[in-house]
Amino acid sequence: MDDTILEMRNITKLFPGVRALNDVTFSVRRGEIHALVGENGAGKSTLMNVLGGVYPHGTYSGQLVFEGAECSFREIHDCERKGIVIIHQELALIPYLSIGENIFLGNERSGGGVIDWDETHRDAARLLELVGLKEGTRTLVKDISVGKQQLVEIAKALGKNVKLLVLDEPTASLNEDDSEHLLRLLVDLKAKGMTSILISHKLNEIVEVADTITIIRDGATIETLCKGRDEIDEDRIIKGMVGRELVDRFPKRTPRIGEVAFEVRDWTAYNPLNPERKAVNGVGIKVRKGEVVGLAGLMGAGRTELAMSIFGRSYGLNVSGQAFKDGRPIELKGIRQTIDQGISYATEDRKTAGLNLIGDIRENITIAALAKVARSSVIDRDREAGVAEEYRAKLNIKSTSIRQKTGNLSGGNQQKVVLSKWIFTAPDVLILDEPTRGIDVGAKYEIYTIINKLADEGKSVIFISSELPEVLGVCDRIYVMNEGRIVGEFERGEATQEGIMKCIMQSVGEGGNGKL
Repeated sequence: MDDTILEMRNITKLFPGVRALNDVTFSVRRGEIHALVGENGAGKSTLMNVLGGVYPHGTYSGQLVFEGAECSFREIHDCERKGIVIIHQELALIPYLSIGENIFLGNERSGGGVIDWDETHRDAARLLELVGLKEGTRTLVKDISVGKQQLVEIAKALGKNVKLLVLDEPTASLNEDDSEHLLRLLVDLKAKGMTSILISHKLNEIVEVADTITIIRDGATIETLCKGRDEIDEDRIIKGMVGRELVDRFPKRTPRIGEVAFEVRDWTAYNPLNPERKAVNGVGIKVRKGEVVGLAGLMGAGRTELAMSIFGRSYGLNVSGQAFKDGRPIELKGIRQTIDQGISYATEDRKTAGLNLIGDIRENITIAALAKVARSSVIDRDREAGVAEEYRAKLNIKSTSIRQKTGNLSGGNQQKVVLSKWIFTAPDVLILDEPTRGIDVGAKYEIYTIINKLADEGKSVIFISSELPEVLGVCDRIYVMNEGRIVGEFERGEATQEGIMKCIMQSVGEGGNGKL
């Protein structure tokens, strides 16, 4: 018996002016974890949208064969009825419904048109046990972590009698522990006969769990690698993705560091949901001209809360502390005032808070500094277009034009639009929160190059990332945060992953402000 569960034969998908998929052939064996990798814009999501019925039969050419039968999916439900479930990077859960309600939403346990809540929560508990999630089925989704929400999504898929599970960047927003738990779950499900397609930019995870890896580039299949048959490592995958060997993941830079440009002392902010708890607790940091300073720590350490509370007090209650720029005290009591002081913040959540996804590139780049493209308070559209074209070229934003909607760009190009927006405000200090989350190695390298160029121009950069190798590769100096405090500080030459993690672990529960 043929062990192939899925074949996508000669798939071609056209958009106006763009050939998104060009004769792609892709097959998956039953009971394997099959990784699909490629740069942003390579065609991975488009291929999965063809599989999932988002792009109905007839809007593409080629054949889709599942379990030996040709399929003509016209909507998502057609795909799911066959046992194919896709979990997208943006989770499709309702925050104010319970875990049990979410698991069976659209797949209700009912009789005579009435939902059987006892059966709902009983079956939900069984599915939660299967995915290793120890939460009550009546807990609201909004009250659990992102890592646990990913497990709820998988439980929801298992409740649909899934045969082929597709996960799109499932660990992009997870910490290391949650990521490891999810990967172990995929391996456990494989042992029970589950077939999975894993889309991820975290190549170390791909190498760890995938049995087969298909690389696509510019809408075409490049090669398929099989564990046990082919020599597989991250460098081999990267070469297939970008079409060349990436000798060094991080571009070289010789720092030219000057005087202290920005400093906060005894900075404190209380959690808006728990006004008695300090989310940021007596933090003091400084960044010099031409310096890239990292903020490292586990998820929930307070890094984003610190950045947002600094940026016009956009997070936190009773924010207090002193801020200095070029040695002079400054006030940061509103976002506009903070921007005018030469401090900008690029959020970690580009889709929700960083961009207007239905707006075009031009509008998104200029929105934070409209006065610079206006005459007598009226926007000069020619000047605005000129600015957008300049940044599109300078940051190598791949798009059909500056009129293209940002929601239609790849993740890496969306991130470049976010950076363009804040660079256009001409900041002296730029805070970057997870600037490479969910983007591929090639786009990451371009972002690192942009950061280096800003530092070479004398800008001060505060760089937040949950990926320690990235922090070590990009930053000149690193602060370590835990439980809202600074618990360590490392110069570039002395920083290691082991040292940073040891610093975090030693500080757990101490409540002190240690420094190495």
